Amino acid sequence: MPTTIAIVDDHRLFLEALVDLVRKFDGYEVLYVAKNGRDLLEQIHQSYQVPDLALVDLHMPVMDGFETTAQLRQLYPAVRVLILTISDRKEDRVHAVRQGAQGYLYKGLPPDQIRRAMDTIMTEGFYFPSLPTVVRNGQQPQSTKQGQTSTFNLTEQELEFLRLACSQLTYQEIANRMAISLPTMDMCRASVFTKLNVRTRVDMVLKGIGHGLIDEW
Repeated sequence: MPTTIAIVDDHRLFLEALVDLVRKFDGYEVLYVAKNGRDLLEQIHQSYQVPDLALVDLHMPVMDGFETTAQLRQLYPAVRVLILTISDRKEDRVHAVRQGAQGYLYKGLPPDQIRRAMDTIMTEGFYFPSLPTVVRNGQQPQSTKQGQTSTFNLTEQELEFLRLACSQLTYQEIANRMAISLPTMDMCRASVFTKLNVRTRVDMVLKGIGHGLIDEW
């Protein structure tokens, strides 16, 4: 049976183009086309058919992509969510993961990359191309936070830095909060990057969330 798809976007031209594109993919069937999250939830409620995968824009009126993702994960946990957006803000990416998105993709990519993202989410459960490890729903895995800390050999100072980095604080402000100098904070950051095997602040945050190293911020 084909994988059923819901597509949610308030930009009509992009929505129509994406629907046409997905309909050309073998093994996929467009089940719902919605202009916002509330529209999608109403359609699902009326038809009693739950899609396998939802392609969701972030910034929409009535119900945006963050709330749509959260509602889908709560009401229909089997639905996998791929965010498809123009936003490259790290705050949006992290928030989407915390709401339950299993993938994050930028609009304007070639069709084969969109197809690869859809295939990967359905086979592996997630798609974060810049993230080298599994992130599942932004939720803490079965192992404990202490166990994950031991796995990565993070010190208490490095854990504090990781928690503060999951905010909009600048690195100087993080150093001030930690009561250390900026060069010392830079060394702490470099150590965390190495231990987590990441290259950017965004990927560090996503990995921290995915492995349960961060409770909240």
